[in-house]
Amino acid sequence: MTDTPPPDDRTTRAQLALARLLPKLFRGGQAFVGVEASLSGLTDEQAATRPAGLPHSVAELVAHVNWWNRWMLDIIEMGTAQPYPKRAADTWPEMGAGDWGRVRTEFYDLLARVDTHAARPDLANPVNHEETIGELLADFALHTAHHFGQIVTVRQALGAWPPPGGGDTW
Repeated sequence: MTDTPPPDDRTTRAQLALARLLPKLFRGGQAFVGVEASLSGLTDEQAATRPAGLPHSVAELVAHVNWWNRWMLDIIEMGTAQPYPKRAADTWPEMGAGDWGRVRTEFYDLLARVDTHAARPDLANPVNHEETIGELLADFALHTAHHFGQIVTVRQALGAWPPPGGGDTW
């Protein structure tokens, strides 16, 4: 492991800026439609439907995001490295219409867990094969945003976009 230099004023300011930015990245906001809006108004059937030509349903995408978010949070909260899965397919649980409520609730539960880590003073500490807590949190946000972009595409293909609360349509 590398030694982390003591924080200076620039480091402290950067950590505070990251702590303010991370929740926006986890949940969406100015740069993209928020996760709550992206999931709102879907029926169990819509969430479980794979549109023609697309590889995943909304429920499958959220279950995959949950798998990785749980993995990252376990590393952060336990403070120990975790092995990567042997196959990508292991991170894509099977989903049906009856799973949507549970998967959506789990997503919000994991999101609530990550919120508590955004302002940690030890974001520069390595925890997973030299990856730092801050890097894992950024990965969490980027991976979630990536797949939520796909969720918008799936909803558009289903004719279920924009969500009831509105959303970007261009």
